[in-house]
Amino acid sequence: MAKLLAPFNTKAALWVKGRKGLILLIQKQMQSNTHPVIWMHAASLGEFEQGLPVVELLKKQYPHYRLLVTFFSPSGYEVRKNHPLADWVFYLPMDSPSNAVKFIEITKPSIAIFIKYEFWYFYLAELKRQQIPTLLVSGIFRSDQLFFKWYGGFYRKMLAFFSHFFIQDIGSHSLIKDLVKPNLITISGDTRFDRVLTIAAARKQFVVVEQFCGNHNIIVAGSTWSDDDKVLQHFTKVHRNEKFIIAPHQISTERLGECLQRYPSAILLSEYEALADAKRANFQTLIIDNIGMLSSLYYYATIAFIGGGFSSEGIHNTLEAAVFGKPIVFGPVYDKYLEAVEMLEIGAAFSAETALEMEDLLNDLLNNPNKAQAAGDAGKAYIQSKAGASVGILDYIQANRLLTN
Repeated sequence: MAKLLAPFNTKAALWVKGRKGLILLIQKQMQSNTHPVIWMHAASLGEFEQGLPVVELLKKQYPHYRLLVTFFSPSGYEVRKNHPLADWVFYLPMDSPSNAVKFIEITKPSIAIFIKYEFWYFYLAELKRQQIPTLLVSGIFRSDQLFFKWYGGFYRKMLAFFSHFFIQDIGSHSLIKDLVKPNLITISGDTRFDRVLTIAAARKQFVVVEQFCGNHNIIVAGSTWSDDDKVLQHFTKVHRNEKFIIAPHQISTERLGECLQRYPSAILLSEYEALADAKRANFQTLIIDNIGMLSSLYYYATIAFIGGGFSSEGIHNTLEAAVFGKPIVFGPVYDKYLEAVEMLEIGAAFSAETALEMEDLLNDLLNNPNKAQAAGDAGKAYIQSKAGASVGILDYIQANRLLTN
């Protein structure tokens, strides 16, 4: 399918290009390695961030190991292919018996860490055959997944290939407890909480963004899609005293152009930076045209709007905003995200079904700063209460001597 789409889709083209001659590339880059290897596989960027706290701890505890990272998606590989913690970053070769044997023969991992919901039959089977410890980290299971269908025997078989499951919640435990030996399951929580606390502690400061914000109320809309823009568009036009920072989920030329058209007095960050100070006051909306700033940009928010909730994609990362103590709003598509549900329950986040409801919600938070502050405080406390999953996983690895000092 990716090959068929490649001529028409940039992401598909990258997916195809990245896998040409991949096994030979991996062999060439790793053939001189003499160190033991930790292998982490993530579907995309979000899952990489999820796994990062675990491998950071492992690299500190076992400094003689080298870290191999693989991605399925270009949106992870292209952004993190030069990450300083990783010794090698590759696409994962297509899942096949021969590729699995060759890949594991070349890389020789001492342990394999799969993040959240990555299940590749032949890789997992080969890891099991070679008795290489294989962990699922921050796993989450839902009743609509193929594991739990009457015809899902092939998928259920993959569960037997894992050495241990570190899962996020009791709901996931209830679903797999009859499919996996009880002693192979730990409800460890979500490692993303550890990650966002680390990011917040080392947040980046952006002088040019601070100048843009001034003393205005700031709505930071992160990882937005077109449907999110349609909801926010009217609000931005009738609230001329507020300022808006829009970080679209994709930063293609077409997508950035759409944002510039929809939002009032809008300018790309790259163009804003090039302006003389005297001309910067003319803009109400700042469009972020790069990757990597968003997690720190939430610090400047009066209210954080999390994108994806008005599209079929579902909302993106709410934790990056909550860790800074910001009230959070999003659209109606959030039910697959446990943290969003829990933050709604404690009053740290708010959801709206329509553009009109979102406008009322934003007005309410802007006009009631005490309510906004209470929501932000609740979110920040929630993040702190959920920390520690990564340490628990490290403790398990050490206690079971899965790696050697």
